[in-house]
Amino acid sequence: RAMCSGKLQTGLLVAGYFVYLLMGAAVFQALERTAEKQEKMAAAQMKKAFLQSFTQLTVVEMEQFVKNLTEAIQNGVYPVGNESQFEESNWDFSNSFFFAGTVVSTIGYGTLHPKTAGGQIFCVFFALFGIPLNIVFLHRVGKMLSLLCKKLGKFLYEKGMRKKKIKFLTLLFFLVTGILVFLCLPSIFFQKTEGWSYSEGIYFAFITLSTIGFGDYVVGKNSDRNYFSYYRVLVAIWILFGLAWIALLFNL
Repeated sequence: RAMCSGKLQTGLLVAGYFVYLLMGAAVFQALERTAEKQEKMAAAQMKKAFLQSFTQLTVVEMEQFVKNLTEAIQNGVYPVGNESQFEESNWDFSNSFFFAGTVVSTIGYGTLHPKTAGGQIFCVFFALFGIPLNIVFLHRVGKMLSLLCKKLGKFLYEKGMRKKKIKFLTLLFFLVTGILVFLCLPSIFFQKTEGWSYSEGIYFAFITLSTIGFGDYVVGKNSDRNYFSYYRVLVAIWILFGLAWIALLFNL
């Protein structure tokens, strides 16, 4: 009965956690998408005006253009390519879910952030409740993985192995398995999808799962590549379970 109760609690926690992220993604999308569209239209008009009169611009006007361009890029608007590219939103559901995941996991790349007053206020409260929920979620997943460690240790103990050796082999097993599953294999995936080198994929995976999150490499940002639907959602899920693996290593 206690085991069934524990599984039910874990199931409810996981379901509640992902429902919380989905609701957050939906709200961020609703609050930010319109404002982003207006920014993209303004950037497109700025680019058009510049191309029409760049040979006649004064030094002051040129500096103002560079300033406006820098602000647009900082806000996640990259005025390159034709106007059809401006229709692609940084706040579609996949990107919004990815952003929600980086908020509660405290990675915070900084390449995508709310710019409306409503979005910023919601982000404060979303993080206020989401970060503790994320800690509880990671603790529970880490606890489930710890049970696997105990079962592996019990199996080795029954085979006559000493406890110190069992602890070492258990740690080694989960370290090597985790490195393969959460660092090496995803890096191949990022290499194919993003066009990065393998070393860049390893670097991105480590900087992300360690929650350093410099923001110099972020998935789904290359306008020259076609990403499949919900690509960033899958990356967000990889991040969440990768963080649980990191938590398990600390426990071990």
